[in-house]
Amino acid sequence: MKRTFLNMDSALQGSLAILLSSVLWGTTGTVANFAPQISSLAIGAFAAGIGGLLLAITARKSLRQDGQLLLQHRTTLLIGAIALAVYPLAFYSSMRLAGVAVGTVVSIACAPFMTVILERLFGKASAITPRWLLSVVLGTIGIVMLTFAESSHAQTATQQSDKLFGVMLGLLAALTYAIYAWVAKRLIENGVQSESAMGGIFGLGAMLLLPTLMFTGEHLFSSLSNTLVVTYMALIPMFLGYLIFGFGLRHVNASKATLLTLFEPVVAACFAVWIVGEIIPMQGWVGMGLIMVCLVIQASEKGSTHRVQVTD
Repeated sequence: MKRTFLNMDSALQGSLAILLSSVLWGTTGTVANFAPQISSLAIGAFAAGIGGLLLAITARKSLRQDGQLLLQHRTTLLIGAIALAVYPLAFYSSMRLAGVAVGTVVSIACAPFMTVILERLFGKASAITPRWLLSVVLGTIGIVMLTFAESSHAQTATQQSDKLFGVMLGLLAALTYAIYAWVAKRLIENGVQSESAMGGIFGLGAMLLLPTLMFTGEHLFSSLSNTLVVTYMALIPMFLGYLIFGFGLRHVNASKATLLTLFEPVVAACFAVWIVGEIIPMQGWVGMGLIMVCLVIQASEKGSTHRVQVTD
């Protein structure tokens, strides 16, 4: 099995790694639902803060090796860390206000478009091919269908207002997600090891996030269920998920990586239905099917104009 994986095309390895990380991330909204006493800000700060510290500790050897390179790109690194600090606060708040499925869809599905804009404004962008455009169109249609299916039930004015604010926070999460994914790829392209790139961004981001727990984290460990929730969030989706994601970024460009993470809202929606009890009509399931088609097209695309091989 290991030999078969190593013999795979590197782009396919990267795609599979990002899909696996998306599965782990897709569990976050459902797991957070089991700790309603904890504010979304505290969950985001603890998960990304502790997960970020663990990523930095794990990457300490490569961070020492790449110290000079990171200093040369310190402005880029700081931008990525600030984006990383904002992302979980916006993301978890979006899910709390707009619902697990809608919050995840908006936060993740808008990121590919923002990443393409970043690549065109600040870096070398891969050519937009008809295959890429087809996948984006199908994915976008699927996202819209899923979102409207989730929104079809009657809501009060307050619920509609909360949901709109949640969607706006989801857009902010999408922007900050695109920024730090692009920064990580930019650092890797400039010779920084993937572990150093992710460890540096998350380590600095953790330093910005953890102090906020002094004001928001009063219920983090008030019960066994709360403790289990925040521990899982920090260790599995954040720490392990981003280790795998960093590996994937070695072999695919940032815009393709963010497109592949469209799998996350599909996973989140399925868990929201099966475990949380949210209702998604047939229109929503058709939308998720289109998102899956988008993923198949992306994952099967051969190579990348700017694929980078990194030796650790």
